[in-house]
Amino acid sequence: MIDIVVVLRAEDAVLDFLSVLTDGETALVLADHGRTLTFPATQSPAERLTRIAGHVRPADDRAGASGSGSLADLVREAAGDREARVWTHSPADNRRSRGRVGRDTAIGCADRDVRHAVGYSPYLQVVSDFDHSLDRELIAGKLDFVNRACEHLLTAPSPEYVVQTPRIPATERFFHADTEERERLFALLASLDDEAASIADPWEFGSSPYEKDRLDATAAWVLGHRAATGESLVEVGACEGALTHRLVAAGCAVHATEPNPLFRKRLTEAVGGTETVRVTSKDLADLAIASDLADLTEEGHPRAGAHLLIEMLYYGQDLGLLDRLPTDHLFVALEPDAMDSRVRPWLAASATWQEVESVHLVPPRVETVCAGRAYLIKRGSDGLLLRRTAG
Repeated sequence: MIDIVVVLRAEDAVLDFLSVLTDGETALVLADHGRTLTFPATQSPAERLTRIAGHVRPADDRAGASGSGSLADLVREAAGDREARVWTHSPADNRRSRGRVGRDTAIGCADRDVRHAVGYSPYLQVVSDFDHSLDRELIAGKLDFVNRACEHLLTAPSPEYVVQTPRIPATERFFHADTEERERLFALLASLDDEAASIADPWEFGSSPYEKDRLDATAAWVLGHRAATGESLVEVGACEGALTHRLVAAGCAVHATEPNPLFRKRLTEAVGGTETVRVTSKDLADLAIASDLADLTEEGHPRAGAHLLIEMLYYGQDLGLLDRLPTDHLFVALEPDAMDSRVRPWLAASATWQEVESVHLVPPRVETVCAGRAYLIKRGSDGLLLRRTAG
């Protein structure tokens, strides 16, 4: 049996996998430049750390692995004809470069025992299966390695590479993940790109009790104002249609916009065939592109009773562009902190919109995700109904 650690960069091996690499015969695959270091059982921990230190490189945003096939080949070469345990990054590592290595390693080594490091997880509490507490000698070796080999990373400006206290654990924690867990963890930590849409319902809108309550409350809030806004709604960033379904079931005519092609395909398949739903690719992000402005202005976009901006103003959009939406009503929903720091200051300075109603849709809740593999705080949702001022 050989233990094989697959990491993006050399320092990762010591920060999260020191307990694995200092016992018995092991191998270390450095994915960023396709190199493998082997450590015979007779080699001391100090000697191993010295060898690894020689491969720590400057921070480089171009660093990346070459995919599951190449990583599987490197593991196969290191294992030879021996049985191997494989250790690698978490697919939910908040540093996306490491998350990809963890995911790709697990895909390429699907026939092996693959274990993921919990590591530093600021957004999730991950339930571990194996916990290795380091003794003081190993902790001293880890800290010495950081000070000698990673001094330049202690002040690195990039969160992908900076080494801070939470990234130097005294207890190294690991977990198994089946295919479903792995893919959900990977998608959960994505933003809005195709990686987020790599699986259906990545944020578990269909199974989360919190999300059900939030969506039910949001739909009831919007529907409660039909007398003022009418039945015609534009839902901006509809994802796969969790809110759209609720509005259509109540008789509303919804123009659902979704820029991600994978989400939009699922949205269209789910609700796009009905007479009361129209699906397009236009989203608020398109407002930043001059050639697409006409699609959401009065000339190029049908006027609606209200536009719904539900949990989607987190991505640096220019809120001043909301003035150009062809509607007299905006429903905005966000986490309370984001509402207070982002929307309310803009609204206070706006000559175009005035507040009609402020509502507390759902309170925060701690909830499990990925079939209980992890848990996190869902931060609640507040709503603002805005009306365009006269003139």
